Amino acid sequence: MESKKTHLYLLWTNDNVITAEKMVFMYAVNSLLQGWWEKVTIIIWGATAKLVGENRDIQEMIREAQEAGVLVTACKACADQLEVTQTLEELGIEVRYWGLPLTEILTNEEKLLTV
Repeated sequence: MESKKTHLYLLWTNDNVITAEKMVFMYAVNSLLQGWWEKVTIIIWGATAKLVGENRDIQEMIREAQEAGVLVTACKACADQLEVTQTLEELGIEVRYWGLPLTEILTNEEKLLTV
């Protein structure tokens, strides 16, 4: 019998504020608080990096998610190109190249939700 996957990755590429609040953060935080997943990682990719770098409300949601135990990480190529790397790092967000790790998540059939 295959072991149960306990780590959820949320690939967040949508820069819509309502989607961030009502899906990404609501689900990520409640997933940990309710015990639906043992570990949750939000991966910031593309336009979302710019949103996070500029929007104070989103930054506060990230802080709350981190306090709940959500790991928040961002694509370094995107952050560099959008000139928000320093801001993301100051928010405690891990900034790294995500191309290979994302490929590994997919090829290992990990749990990935794309928003």
